[in-house]
Amino acid sequence: MGCFSIKCGLLAGSVFGAVIAILGGILIPVGDMIIERTVKKEAVIEPGTTAYDNWASSEIAVYRQFWLFDVKNPQQVVQEGAFPEVQEKGPYTYKTRYLPKANVTFNPNNTASFVLPMGAIFEPSMSVGPEEDTVTTLNLAVAGAYSLLPPASHILLDMVINSTNSSLFQHRTVKELLWGYNDPILKDTIGLFSPYNGTSDGPYNIFTGKDDISKVSIIDRWRGETFFPDFFSLDGSSFAPFVDKDVPLYFFSSDICRSVSASYEATMNLKGIEVYRYSLLPSTLASPVDNPDNKCFCRNYETTKNCTLAGALDISSCSDGRPVFISLPHFLQGSEYLREVVLGLHPDEEHHKTFLDVEPITGFTLNFAKRIQANMMYGPAKDITVLNKVKDYTLLPLAWLNETATLDDKTADMFKRELISRIDMLEIVQQVLLIAGVIIFFVCLIAFFCVRRKSKTNLG
Repeated sequence: MGCFSIKCGLLAGSVFGAVIAILGGILIPVGDMIIERTVKKEAVIEPGTTAYDNWASSEIAVYRQFWLFDVKNPQQVVQEGAFPEVQEKGPYTYKTRYLPKANVTFNPNNTASFVLPMGAIFEPSMSVGPEEDTVTTLNLAVAGAYSLLPPASHILLDMVINSTNSSLFQHRTVKELLWGYNDPILKDTIGLFSPYNGTSDGPYNIFTGKDDISKVSIIDRWRGETFFPDFFSLDGSSFAPFVDKDVPLYFFSSDICRSVSASYEATMNLKGIEVYRYSLLPSTLASPVDNPDNKCFCRNYETTKNCTLAGALDISSCSDGRPVFISLPHFLQGSEYLREVVLGLHPDEEHHKTFLDVEPITGFTLNFAKRIQANMMYGPAKDITVLNKVKDYTLLPLAWLNETATLDDKTADMFKRELISRIDMLEIVQQVLLIAGVIIFFVCLIAFFCVRRKSKTNLG
């Protein structure tokens, strides 16, 4: 009777182990479904969700670091036609995007409208010197007028340049060059980012993801225009959840008036959180010959060597006609020619590339560095005194910026506590149930057969 009871207990134990193992196996797809449903719910941009709190918040500081290019040989360039030699000065750091989104309106078609107020606060502790530091830089008015006026008007331009004692180069403070100064030629305020403080970017209209989570943060309209494909995210701050690293990410940057794509580079650890690092594809700034999508950024066949130059795009069409070219810092990924006619440039992949660190489950960007260089063109002109020694068209770097933001320790701890730890706990429970169930099942089953064999032997 006792042997019978032991065999029954072992058999029951095997059944119990099998049930536990099956329960652990069932929890795997069920747990995944729970995680997916929760993440999708929290990724929708509407009041009360995690995505909305991150989207609407201005607590995560965004900084812009500027490095300005100081021309070391301005007289030789003007008088002898020498190649300009530059040396970067910086960083000069400003806190930007510290203001929350304004005029936020949720629309019946599951979109949200808003504008991004813009402002810049100088951060002396994060800068190499005060805003009053001076640099020798290109005269924006001279270079701009040269690019915009037809050659027939160059004689008049030369008269204006001489009457205002202007030249191809000028001395300006960091603050003046970035945010504006009163120009003697144009009789107006000009600067690389003027006007900025007190202005706003937008309005934007983006999808909230409420009806289709794959469309969350995707731009519907910008400044009233609907001209984007249906997969460009707003500024790369977030993407649809459950990111596939084999698929490039697409986002829009109003600084360069265009959308760009980034490809998976590596899996990184950011404050204990696994993230996918994405960097810009080489095709982003490729020449129109290699990437036809860039053909609208080539507006002058002569200055761009028949649109064969890579690494710099003409964005004058979206910068109020100002002849500005954008590139990566130090013409990274650009044609060698760009660095041959400007001395002192040293592109470095590690310090000059643009990247995003995206948490793959939620699609949130937790860390990024957007690096862009502003350049202007000047070239030979027989009727302009300060340009008649210049031998060829030159794209001169003026400044490059590094716009960065990363989650702080408090947000990282919250992220790990609310998401990562719960997912890890669910996976641990799944594995414990599955492993424990399998062990109990086989131990009891083996013991059952051993007991039964011993019973037969004793009976024999």
